[in-house]
Amino acid sequence: MSLRPKYISFDCYGTLLYFEMAPAARRLYADRVSDAAMNAFTADFSAYRLDEVLGAWKPYRDVVEGALRRLCTKWRIDYRDSDAASIYAAIPSWGPHPDVVAPLQRIAEAYPLVILSNSMKDLIPHAVRALKAPFHAVYTAEEAGAYKPHMRAFEFMLEQLGCGPDEVLHCSSSFRYDHMTADDLGIRMKAFINRGHEPVCSGYNVREMVDLGGLPELVGL
Repeated sequence: MSLRPKYISFDCYGTLLYFEMAPAARRLYADRVSDAAMNAFTADFSAYRLDEVLGAWKPYRDVVEGALRRLCTKWRIDYRDSDAASIYAAIPSWGPHPDVVAPLQRIAEAYPLVILSNSMKDLIPHAVRALKAPFHAVYTAEEAGAYKPHMRAFEFMLEQLGCGPDEVLHCSSSFRYDHMTADDLGIRMKAFINRGHEPVCSGYNVREMVDLGGLPELVGL
């Protein structure tokens, strides 16, 4: 059965754009972490970034720095002042997954598209330009004063749109950052874009798809 939302909202990095934190860390720490240990190292980096956004809002560069400092402490390797700056500076260069631009452009002809991103006001324009689709609204954690998975991030989006949770279809490749909180807030229309970086979690009423190419059909296009 097709869904008929008033708005379609998207997580940005990871879902629409390649999220290149792990590749960036692999390059940066190749001189300090062995090849055999690198998968575990980047998994810990991901875990620390999530933990860093669970507190009070702070600039995303500080999130990256805090995660890297804690990561280096755990792994007993040197943290260099240039580490966070190097990874953060790469974010504007990240581009979209190959399945993204055409479906977005098609859907935008029928539905207002929204981004809700754990990003900054100075970073997100680079992502929007790369996506080459018209967005009705783009909201960042900086504007909301909270990162996902905080409820406040989603509440900010709903307040700005002037709609209820039952009027939004939210699309994300992450249960931990997006779908769990969205479900708690009553967002029943959810699409999980399975990019392979998180396991599928049952009980959250998502429509699962392997890429964004399945989204037009989901909304009756």
